[in-house]
Amino acid sequence: MYFKSFFNQPLAQMSYLVGCQKTGEAILIDPLRDLTPYIEAAEKENLSINYVTETHIHADFASGLREAAVILNAQAFVSGHGGDDWKYKQLPDQAVTLTDGYVIKIGNVKLEVIHTPGHTPESISFLLTDHHSKAPMGLFTGDFMFVGDVGRPDLLETAAGMKNTTALGAKQMFASIGKIKNLPDYLQIWPGHGAGSACGKSLGAVPMSTLGYEKENNWAFQYNDEDQFIDALISEQPEPPYYFKEMKHINRDGVNLYNNDIIAPISKLNSLALTIDLRQKELFSENMSNGINIPYNKKFIGFVGWYLDYDMELQFIGDYEEVQKAAAELKLIGFDRVSGYMPTNKIRGKRYEQIEPEVFKSLDKKINILDVRTDQEWNDSHFDEAAHLHYGKLLNETVPYEKDQTIYVHCQSGVRSAIAISVLKKQGYDHVINIKDGYSAIR
Repeated sequence: MYFKSFFNQPLAQMSYLVGCQKTGEAILIDPLRDLTPYIEAAEKENLSINYVTETHIHADFASGLREAAVILNAQAFVSGHGGDDWKYKQLPDQAVTLTDGYVIKIGNVKLEVIHTPGHTPESISFLLTDHHSKAPMGLFTGDFMFVGDVGRPDLLETAAGMKNTTALGAKQMFASIGKIKNLPDYLQIWPGHGAGSACGKSLGAVPMSTLGYEKENNWAFQYNDEDQFIDALISEQPEPPYYFKEMKHINRDGVNLYNNDIIAPISKLNSLALTIDLRQKELFSENMSNGINIPYNKKFIGFVGWYLDYDMELQFIGDYEEVQKAAAELKLIGFDRVSGYMPTNKIRGKRYEQIEPEVFKSLDKKINILDVRTDQEWNDSHFDEAAHLHYGKLLNETVPYEKDQTIYVHCQSGVRSAIAISVLKKQGYDHVINIKDGYSAIR
């Protein structure tokens, strides 16, 4: 048997390639749209990718299931659970619908389907067994179970707008955990995400685990009372970026196949397109553009996902290499509408105002303070005088101050407040002041 995992850092996402070396067949599990790394790995091992499957309809990235089915002519296997609202659409004719107990055979390797709802109603896991052993080797859990955590049950409600689904999902999660408790402790656990994903609240950074270890250390296995478990699961989940809503529909209904087009420079910015300025906050603060400043770094997807409009073209301000990388990452979440970029040497602007934490602390506190951190950070501690609005919601919710007022803006360390300053400036708030280094420095 051949086994290889693939980790995508921007999404903290895991996908897998499993093959039978005797027959030369292989299956992809939870692939991304760009099939290049999977094809390269398969060819290196003299394998053909004949099959593709996924554990559920993903909310945080655009699935490569249809790419594999169309481009590689791989037979697709998808969950048949979940009800009418979340059944797959526009799949290739040869696609197979999976239900609990179904066995996918890849040469002398088999994957047994276990229905494990909770994160989503259609969620399934795959129990892997090699023909050399009667005992199963491990479990591909997708977003049902992670190292140290389980999948959040609220995304259908908070991201996709399906009311009254959170409590039901939490109840299903409790039952799914009970369902796998009787499996052998030695089973390896191969999750769909690691630390950094918003699909849970306390994911571990270790890429895999064992079921026995999780029974001992994963918080979700420590509850025997269903109501207590549900309360613990629902509480303190991070806010999902707005783009999650689009992912559920894209992955259910389909999207145009992946392409790797080059993003070309433009001589003039389009006023009707969303502009994202990729420069680091220090450079942006010295020479502002009229774009939203989201620096290109390892957290780019998590930040930019709050501001995307999938019906609107997007243009970048940045250098060639970072523009191509940023556009490629947007394709991972199904956004293909980057129309061009303006080189940074063509931008002329003025700096925005900042204040040192020590100077801020000396001010009369009868001032306007806007805290743009998460709900959890706000609940943990905040200034009594401050108003709170998550930095990602500034374009969609009412800012609690007037445009002619002076506003002091802070996050925890200064990164998200710089993004917030650019959004507020774009909306016509001309008297905004960034508190350098944020709440932690002020405290």
